[in-house]
Amino acid sequence: MPDLVSFGPLTVHWYGVMMALGFLAGLFNWTLLGRPIGRDFKFCSDLLFWIMVAGILGARTAYILSDLPYFLANPSRIIRIDEGGLVYFGGFLGSWLALYLFARSRRMPFFELADLVVTSLPLAHAFGRVGCFMNGCCHGMATRCPMGVAYPERSMAWHQQLMAGLLQPEANHSLPVHPVQLYESAFNLLLFGLLLLVWRARRRAGMVGVVYLLVYPVGRFAIEFLRGDHRIRWAGLSIAQWVSIGLFGVGLGLWWVLRRAASRKQEAV
Repeated sequence: MPDLVSFGPLTVHWYGVMMALGFLAGLFNWTLLGRPIGRDFKFCSDLLFWIMVAGILGARTAYILSDLPYFLANPSRIIRIDEGGLVYFGGFLGSWLALYLFARSRRMPFFELADLVVTSLPLAHAFGRVGCFMNGCCHGMATRCPMGVAYPERSMAWHQQLMAGLLQPEANHSLPVHPVQLYESAFNLLLFGLLLLVWRARRRAGMVGVVYLLVYPVGRFAIEFLRGDHRIRWAGLSIAQWVSIGLFGVGLGLWWVLRRAASRKQEAV
């Protein structure tokens, strides 16, 4: 059920609605957390605009590159982000570039701003994954577990199972698949709660980002094993799993840097 409502030639897709709600939820969270530290709504909305633009461009670019022959043959589909087709890690990298440039332009400490931004990442991501579930993209592999979800005829799961010989052409729905999108959404909401606790208890800038980089990649790495859509793999692991390993390594490195900086500061006192 990718479409929410149609008005003549205009169709509102669930994916776009959930993506918009994710951005708004992130902005609301930033406003609440930023008010006590002097970051008002205007500051947060300006920050959101640049991160949103860079995130969408990065996520869409990564998606296009992952299936470049199709988009070269169908260039009109390149801009149809309302139908789905965003790669989270592409958006993640684009957003961080925008955040770095934003911090430089405002002459603000990068890690302090990053901690505020990171608190909303899993919250917005949770909304986005619900959008994926409604759209039928990023689906899981076939399963017999009670949580399995069957997508209708012509859906992405139906088409992929048909091409794999798991369905007959006359089948009007796919085999039940893992709702991995909802698994990841639930995981992100739990991570959001954890980051709020870290934000309130943080002793030095950068720790919220460290926790995110050490926790999210682990969950994403595990969930990837249940994905049933087309995944580019190398040495048995998907690209997302390799990126997860890289981000976890970055998290460990950042944790070591922050801990070393704190030790030097204590020695200098």
